Amino acid sequence: MEEPRYYGSYLQIEKILDAQHPVSFREGNEPAHDEMLFIIIHQAYELWFKQILFELDYVTGVFSKEQINDNSEDLNLVRHRLNRVIQILQLLNQQVQILDTMTPLDFLEFRNLLTPSSGFQSKQFRLLEAKLGLQIDARHQKDYYKRTNEGGFTQQDYHTITQTEAKPNLLQLVNRWLERMPFFRDEYWQQYAATSVSPLTGHSFWNDYRHIYLSGLTEREQSKIHDFDYVFFEKKPEGYAAEQLDLLRSNFSPAALRAALFIMLYRDFPVFQTSYQVLDALIEIDHLMSNWRHKHLIMVRRMIGMRVGTGNTSGAGYLEGALSKHYVYKDLSGLSTYLIERRKLPALPAALIANLGFHV
Repeated sequence: MEEPRYYGSYLQIEKILDAQHPVSFREGNEPAHDEMLFIIIHQAYELWFKQILFELDYVTGVFSKEQINDNSEDLNLVRHRLNRVIQILQLLNQQVQILDTMTPLDFLEFRNLLTPSSGFQSKQFRLLEAKLGLQIDARHQKDYYKRTNEGGFTQQDYHTITQTEAKPNLLQLVNRWLERMPFFRDEYWQQYAATSVSPLTGHSFWNDYRHIYLSGLTEREQSKIHDFDYVFFEKKPEGYAAEQLDLLRSNFSPAALRAALFIMLYRDFPVFQTSYQVLDALIEIDHLMSNWRHKHLIMVRRMIGMRVGTGNTSGAGYLEGALSKHYVYKDLSGLSTYLIERRKLPALPAALIANLGFHV
């Protein structure tokens, strides 16, 4: 007969509480009081990373389906799981404040004992970034991530990270989901009363929308229409340097971005609410990840100034580069560049409104 469930054994509390072993407390070293805090903070991070990965695995499982029924619980649960990730990331951002109770002199008491280990070696954080969609080629100092020498990953962790990077990530799956949305099927637009005759975009709605967007731009913003044409229809503007095009180039396809913009524009329709909130959650996760990197950067500058990191990184310099480059869903947040006023939105045809669901 199984023994009654007990709090401590169910949660394996003894195992968790016996997992803190400060190096400075070993015989022959001078005990550093704040090393205990340092260990517990980072262990708590890793536990929350585990939960985030658990939630993302569920979300990617839904988006991996060939068909996603918007009338089922799938998208609603995706929204719920992503909102949980948001709450966890908000907590992790707040947790930095606890670590900030340690002064630079407190940290120096045990810092050298940590070498060559580093937060860079957090396998779970690398998996989290990879699952969200951060590509290796987009990483700051990308070659630095592929090393197994001192300060790098173990061979096993390196193998796990590489395997995960080779699998479809959430960005790619969301892109595929957006591309399948049937908003622009010809049968829905036969009765649409177009107000523009320009064939520039290949669709009457987008011709009208482009005209409205252009008319709303200020004199200083006129060049944004060329960005619009390139982002949504791959029409390369004349006179743009390669660097300018690189800034506009997206991880999402033009078709996916058109669907995402359409959802944002018409999110007041009930059928769009869940889809819009899913996209908004991805944007918020990206922002919170950036906030976490920024807080980490500020903390490192406070603790070690411009000294080299314990894992032989450039310390604050490396973190600053990662902060500016490691956005995943910047293309979705950037869609606000191309919004127009609600009152100017083209009226949708009745056939589309009657079929405003995702039936693919």
